[in-house]
Amino acid sequence: MSPILLNRMIDKIKIAELVNGKLEENMFLVDISVSTNNVIHVEIDSFTGLTIDQCVAISRHIESNLDRETEDFELQVSSPGAGQPFKVREQYRKNAGRELEVTLTGGKVLRGILMEAGEAGFVIEYQVKEKAEGSSKRVLVSKKQQVSFEEVERARVIISFK
Repeated sequence: MSPILLNRMIDKIKIAELVNGKLEENMFLVDISVSTNNVIHVEIDSFTGLTIDQCVAISRHIESNLDRETEDFELQVSSPGAGQPFKVREQYRKNAGRELEVTLTGGKVLRGILMEAGEAGFVIEYQVKEKAEGSSKRVLVSKKQQVSFEEVERARVIISFK
């Protein structure tokens, strides 16, 4: 990227500082992206639910602290989309009790209930068919697996309309 373009692009670190300074209790920053044509997309979330008014307040806070005279930009503030892959650890804690699809770095896919999440990883409970002892029939067996965040290639909530 050319030095001129680097000087013109809006700084993600500055945006993160502005967002983090305005987040309410139980809210967290998920992601910030800035395109080469200065489209800023900020994703925020909350453990207790996020309102449009909260997104608007953060958007106005960012806009009031950036100078449109220096550079033009488009700003979008929203929550992460339903079913989108997780980007930060807080999303695991927020979604405890929900069904996840987790792809591990080796390619193994786990689909089950997120039981709990901590600093280093999470526990997922899933079902597999195994042969019952002393029988040729396969039965569903529940298993729990501890997964470290380093093992996760991708994780997302399974949206169900049952």
